[in-house]
Amino acid sequence: MVTILSIDTIVSTPEIRNGEPVIAGSQVRVTDIVASHLYRGLTPDELATNFNLNLGQVYAALAYYYQHKAELDTRLKANADTAEQYLDQIAKEGKLIRVE
Repeated sequence: MVTILSIDTIVSTPEIRNGEPVIAGSQVRVTDIVASHLYRGLTPDELATNFNLNLGQVYAALAYYYQHKAELDTRLKANADTAEQYLDQIAKEGKLIRVE
């Protein structure tokens, strides 16, 4: 007989971050962890430090991402598109300040 053991580290509820998957007990989205890992190159240790999480939580978020990659990649793309729209709007209003 096989017993499936669940890890209750990733949760989703409409009241927190519009139902996006988050680390239990926090408002850190799985996509926040993944974006920082994939696009900023942060290691799991750096992610744990920067997001005030433990390594188990970080690895659970990464595991969840790879188990739901297509869905979360769609969310990441939508978040990037929304951010680009905000930047365009701010730039048109003359309020965008770039630091180089």
